[in-house]
Amino acid sequence: MSVEFIGMIGTQEVSEIHPAAGPVIDRATVREFVAAHEEAGFDKVLVGHSSSTPDGLQVAAYAAAHSERLGFLVAHRPGFTAPTLAARQYATLDHFSGGGRVAMHVISGGSDVDQRRDGDWLDKDERYARTDEYLSVVRRTWSEPGAFDQHGEHYRVAGVNQEVRPLAPIPVYFGGSSEAAYRVGGRHADVFALWGEPLAGTAEQITRVHEAARAAGRAEPPRISVSFRPILGDTEEQAWARAHDIRDRIVAAKGGHGSFTGSRMREAGAPANVGSQRLLAAAEAGEVHDRCLWTATAAASGAAGNSTALVGTPDTVAAALADYVDIGVGTLLIRGYDPVADARRYGRELLPAVHAELARRGAAVGVPA
Repeated sequence: MSVEFIGMIGTQEVSEIHPAAGPVIDRATVREFVAAHEEAGFDKVLVGHSSSTPDGLQVAAYAAAHSERLGFLVAHRPGFTAPTLAARQYATLDHFSGGGRVAMHVISGGSDVDQRRDGDWLDKDERYARTDEYLSVVRRTWSEPGAFDQHGEHYRVAGVNQEVRPLAPIPVYFGGSSEAAYRVGGRHADVFALWGEPLAGTAEQITRVHEAARAAGRAEPPRISVSFRPILGDTEEQAWARAHDIRDRIVAAKGGHGSFTGSRMREAGAPANVGSQRLLAAAEAGEVHDRCLWTATAAASGAAGNSTALVGTPDTVAAALADYVDIGVGTLLIRGYDPVADARRYGRELLPAVHAELARRGAAVGVPA
């Protein structure tokens, strides 16, 4: 019943309730993020991507040089870098970071507007078809023992035989909630990443991912990651007071000040990506779901990213996270609205509470913790 914990870092401390301030790349802030997450006991941190933010691989390289064991899940959009070059870049970072600390988080692109800022005019289905080919080439570049050719609609390579290979297998995480995402991620992903929905909706998506993996001929399905924004308090009352304050600040900022993936990711009108649409549908269905899932922050921000909260004391939120582990989730991506302070508090209070709750549940059913 072990789980992987992933946080998130950026080059500024910015969130929906904290406007960006200071230089776009603040090296001291990156080091502060790294120290907070490493000391808190996180396994990895996500380095986000958008058309407006600093290059994630370089951010991860700098962060890795200022950490001892923390892993880096670097977001990556297929289509802007040749797959063979991307494979070299990630393999090179794996070497410089010591091996086993690098993962690729594949985002095919949920916003046509943001894709076009980097010159990509394919529609969503075409992007996923491109991603399918792209990951085939990347995987072969990392692992093929000899030279190979691959000819497809989007990529045609010949004689690929690279010198730099990963020291350890680089896991591929994959985000999305559409039929195309299930199909492509079900075929390629080591970990399939979802945003925090009610338990029933998450279970339904897990089933879809597993069905896609079986259809692709896989013996084992991808692990499942789910993302939340925990809001903690010493008491339930304090947690909910803080939650409502955060929601009010997002509303006052007309949807928030952006996040690690750039303020320009928010668009006018209804969101185009299915993940955001699902979060907003959950918000319409009710403000509180299950044990303590709160959708008001998603509604206030337009669901521009993972934006649903789990609200309560550390024990309450730990129990809620364990409920997701019970339905098949193996990775928990958690980040706060006060990014650095929340990461530190998660390390002091939430991560130990989750481990204790999982141990308790494992012992209750006779499973070794």
